[in-house]
Amino acid sequence: MKKIVLFFAILVIGLQGKAQELFVYTEPASNLPSNVLSARLMASFYDEKYESGTSIHYMPEIKYGITNKLMVMGQAYINNSKGVMVYEGEGIYAQYKFLNNDDVKKHYRMAAYARLSRNNSEVHQEELEIVGHNTGYELGVIGTQLLHKVAISGSLSFEKALDNGSNSFPDHYSNSAVNYTFSVGKLMLPKKYTGYDQTNFNLMLEFLGQRLNDNGKSYLDIAPSVQFIIKSRARLDLGYRHQLYSDMYRSSPNGFQVRLEYNFYNAFKSK
Repeated sequence: MKKIVLFFAILVIGLQGKAQELFVYTEPASNLPSNVLSARLMASFYDEKYESGTSIHYMPEIKYGITNKLMVMGQAYINNSKGVMVYEGEGIYAQYKFLNNDDVKKHYRMAAYARLSRNNSEVHQEELEIVGHNTGYELGVIGTQLLHKVAISGSLSFEKALDNGSNSFPDHYSNSAVNYTFSVGKLMLPKKYTGYDQTNFNLMLEFLGQRLNDNGKSYLDIAPSVQFIIKSRARLDLGYRHQLYSDMYRSSPNGFQVRLEYNFYNAFKSK
């Protein structure tokens, strides 16, 4: 694992270079452009830590740029609970870009976001994750810096979990947490940009952490990934998330993620 981390760190950080501000495990502060509709399908395959088998989640998503500053997204949560694929809930997400400092081949952007989710599954771990596991809400801020071909992004958020419908949140678990992320992405190909039809190849390295507010337990994950942008419309993400350390109960911390995305420009343009 150390060799994998070192390999991606050298490729992502050590090279010079116009970056794609599109990360696999986190959202950047750059919003979807106005009147662009994005359709996504994410699938994750995580190894069960305390049981045999694989935890499989499917998350279809629709994202829309209302203005250049405001973006909204809706998600559905489907997983293989007890060996059968079941619909467990849904979530909505809104992001508002409040700072945009542009310059030649570089810029800095900041955005605030809010997420609200509903889930009806059993609460089965100490880790809070309202994207697919917990009912609750999250409020946060994101900052993203573009430096030629390298994009650097970080986020900080507060997350609160509620009862999952008839499945009460356990009294002995912390129901709130602080989340933090750090992401670096590097445009590897093309070496020379000539048009929108070129396929872009990006390498990324992301760190994702959480600290529970009631008991101080925490975890930190690392997530190297690759990304392909095809004809400036379609996107393919392939990533692997691995736990670096944790002192909280997490049912399936390590696994792969695949996501397909397609953008529809001028989606609701009036005739």
